[in-house]
Amino acid sequence: MKIAGASLNQTPLDWDNNTANIITAIAQAKKEGVAILCLPELCTTGYGCEDMFLAPWVAEQAFEELFKITPQTTNITVAIGLPMWFNHQLYNTVALVANGAILGFQAKQKLPNYGVHYEQRWFTPWTQGQQTVKINNKEYQLGDYTYQLGDAHIGFEICEEAWNKERPACKLVEQQVNIILNPSGSHFALNKEKEREDLVINSSKKFNCAYVYTNILGNEAGRIIYDGDVIIAQNGHLKASGNRFSKLNYGLTTANINIANPESSTIISTKLTEHQQFTNALTLGLFDYLRKSKSRGFVLSLSGGADSSAILVLVAEMVKTTIKELGLKAFLTKTHRTDLIGKVATSQEVLKYILITAYQGSKNSSSQTLESAKELAHSVGATFYNWTIDESVENAVKTIEKQLGRQLTWQHDDIALQNIQARSRSPFIWMLANIANSLLLTTSNRSEGSVGYTTMDGDSSGSLAPIAGINKSFLINWLKWAEADLGYRGLAFVNKLTPTAELRPAESTQTDEDDLMPYPLLQQIERLFVKEKMNPLAIYTTLKKLPTDKLLASYVHKFFTLWSRNQWKRERIAPSFHLDDYNIDPRSWFRFPILSGGFEKELMKLQEITEEK
Repeated sequence: MKIAGASLNQTPLDWDNNTANIITAIAQAKKEGVAILCLPELCTTGYGCEDMFLAPWVAEQAFEELFKITPQTTNITVAIGLPMWFNHQLYNTVALVANGAILGFQAKQKLPNYGVHYEQRWFTPWTQGQQTVKINNKEYQLGDYTYQLGDAHIGFEICEEAWNKERPACKLVEQQVNIILNPSGSHFALNKEKEREDLVINSSKKFNCAYVYTNILGNEAGRIIYDGDVIIAQNGHLKASGNRFSKLNYGLTTANINIANPESSTIISTKLTEHQQFTNALTLGLFDYLRKSKSRGFVLSLSGGADSSAILVLVAEMVKTTIKELGLKAFLTKTHRTDLIGKVATSQEVLKYILITAYQGSKNSSSQTLESAKELAHSVGATFYNWTIDESVENAVKTIEKQLGRQLTWQHDDIALQNIQARSRSPFIWMLANIANSLLLTTSNRSEGSVGYTTMDGDSSGSLAPIAGINKSFLINWLKWAEADLGYRGLAFVNKLTPTAELRPAESTQTDEDDLMPYPLLQQIERLFVKEKMNPLAIYTTLKKLPTDKLLASYVHKFFTLWSRNQWKRERIAPSFHLDDYNIDPRSWFRFPILSGGFEKELMKLQEITEEK
């Protein structure tokens, strides 16, 4: 028997697109002789509908789409995800459709309510065993059922259920189910692929079955990226592993299995490094965000430093790899740039129109960063502009000095004089983005977001923050890898520079780490606080390896002081991608009060301990 999973690149509430992708995937599966096909969780509506799930008409329309899809299932069995209202409660369900008829609905029992997942806000966990539901005057089974189709005895686990100790598979094995289908909506995070693969292989062995895991593909709704993982295993042996991070509308992965006499053959799946995972996830996220927002391209304030340079390379890599996979015409059609068909022939020529960059220098900027920005932009083919902001800054300073009746100085007005430079850049780059009908990309990373090392309405300005979910240390290492392994030689200038905001006069030799602390240490403190939920003293004790305890204590104190003070900034970060096993975005992972006690008691304890020593 040939079984399969199909990852789908869906969009919330985009009914025609979603149904077309489902029908196309079914048609391809039938063409390849697939008997049983598993599609992702909530694929009719899109997984990321958020509070629109609570609008009754959404589930009603999902059923209309299901009725359009059902006639396409002749000679194949397909699992299709959709929401369902039952007894005034909303459930996350999967319809099993075979040979043009709906056989029944499975309802999700375990709902994730942590990190980026918030399912219990919309759905009710299924606890009602076996029920029936009437739809269009016809009764269907709903709940904890299994399905016997010839030699195949099919049961379900839906995403989170497989990760739960009290998982449905424990009961399914008692019923001698030999195929378990798992429609999933599992977000991308670095190094998650191995964990998923182990889960599927071990599940197939433990429950003596063929196990089909199917994930969503692409940037579905804006913040969360799905890698399109499809994994098929039988009795502890990996049978198939799909193509992750594809820019196609769907990806079909098939495997031949012998139910009566399982074979012991195993394939070896391809494993990606962290840098490859990051690159593939970001390029997929950027591509989908661009086409689904129907924007004409990206605009980037290119400082010549690490963050903006990383984003430039990621956009360039997105264009190059997508054209390689889809072809030039398909890329331009999908990104709504059909005006360029016949006008451009290479990815570099495309980038001239897709990516507009500008270096906005000041008297505090160095010739090195200008050269870095210009060489990098030219090396990939992006449009490059260069202007200065000194006149705007001077006008603002003189206006305030006149009103205050005194001269502003670096000694007394350091933050104000730094911030006016960052904010003076914002109107110009926004204007350029508006003229180009393009998305303005903001360059803040997670390390800066943790401590508020960003100017609101300045360098924080933008429609999308692609790298706000990753730390600065990772980015610095990734840039070196991108220069060597991806061939972006223009990064040679960037990789020689010390990260700096270049907002103070040159003689101050300002650097980011002098303003904050060493980036690797900042990353460690952040992780122990956000991911491990440690308090300041516990973090200090865990990290006590520096030459002086007081130096470490001062860094911990600075982190928590800046963290508490700057929550309002994190609330205003542009939409960002979730990339790691945690993030600091209060709208998708870590909620923290804007007003708080600022860890005063905890930091006082830390001070007392270090003073004793």
